[in-house]
Amino acid sequence: MADIVITEFMDEAIAAELAATHDVLYDRNLVDRPADLARAAAECRALIVRNRTQVTAALLDGCPTLKVVGRLGVGLENIDLDACAARGIEVLPARGANAVSVAEYVIAATLMLLRGAYGATGRVIAGEWPRNALMGREVAGCTMGLVGFGDIARQVATRAAALGMAVLAHDPFVHAEDPVWRATRVCPVPLEALLRQADAISLHVPFTATTRNMIDAAAIATMKRDAVLINTARGGIVDEDAVVAALRAGRMGGAALDVFAAEPVDAASGARFAGVPNLILTPHIAGVTNESNRWTSVLTANNVRRALERLR
Repeated sequence: MADIVITEFMDEAIAAELAATHDVLYDRNLVDRPADLARAAAECRALIVRNRTQVTAALLDGCPTLKVVGRLGVGLENIDLDACAARGIEVLPARGANAVSVAEYVIAATLMLLRGAYGATGRVIAGEWPRNALMGREVAGCTMGLVGFGDIARQVATRAAALGMAVLAHDPFVHAEDPVWRATRVCPVPLEALLRQADAISLHVPFTATTRNMIDAAAIATMKRDAVLINTARGGIVDEDAVVAALRAGRMGGAALDVFAAEPVDAASGARFAGVPNLILTPHIAGVTNESNRWTSVLTANNVRRALERLR
C-alpha cells in the first residue's frame, strides 16, 4: 500500500517529485469514491486532501498507521481536529499559499459589482444599449470592510488602498495595539460599525458556531442599501436565502459568493439563485489559480515530507 495518499487535485509535477522519494498514490478523484479512499488510506502514513475529503473519526479509525494529514489549503472544517489530536495525527495546512489568489478575486469581484456592467454582454448582443441603466461606481473613495484580518484580508487591504479605498477591518483576535494596523493603515472597528459604513464587505473568518450565519437578514438590514458583499471564506457564514431576498428586493447592491453552505451546489439548490440581479456565483475557486495551486502543492509536499522524516 502507498505511504502517502493524495485524494484530490494537486500540481502533478509536485506530486511526481513527492513520488520520487515516497510510495505515493495520487488519484484526484479518490474523494468521490469513499470506499476506495478508506481502503487506500488504511495503511498509509500521510493523507493529502483539499476541502472535499471528509477526514472523520470513522475514517481515522481505519487508519492505524496514519501520522500526518496535509491540507492543500487553509480551511480545516472538513478535518476532525479533535479526532486527529486524540490519535496523535498532525494536521498541516498550507497557510498563506493562496492569499494573493483570493485577494485578487475579492478586488475583481468588488470592481465588477460596484461597476455593475458585467452582465451587459447578452443585452448588447440583443441590440440593447443600456448605458444609463448600467452606470456604476468607482472604487476610489469607497470603503472596503474586512471581516477578519488575517493573511488574506491583509492582502486585500493593500490592494484596496492602492485603488484609493479607505479600509476598515474587524477582528477581535488582532489586538488594537498590534503594529499591523499602523503598517497597513487599516482602521479597526466593531463589526456593527463596519457593516454600517462599508461600501464593499469581504469575509475572511473561519466557519464556527460563532460565525454561522454571521451575515443574515438582520446584518444585511444594517448595511448600506447599495453595499456589495463578497464571500470567499466558507459557506454557512452567509445566510444565502437572506442574500437572495435582499438582492431581489433591491436591499443590497450586489454579492459574489464563491463558497456555499452545501458544496457542490446541485441543480435543485442552485435554482433559487436563478434570475437574481447583481449576483456572481463561482465554484469555490477564489483561491485556485495556476500559481496558487503550485505553491500550495509545494508547501504541502514539503510539510508532509518533513513530518514523515521527523516521525520515522
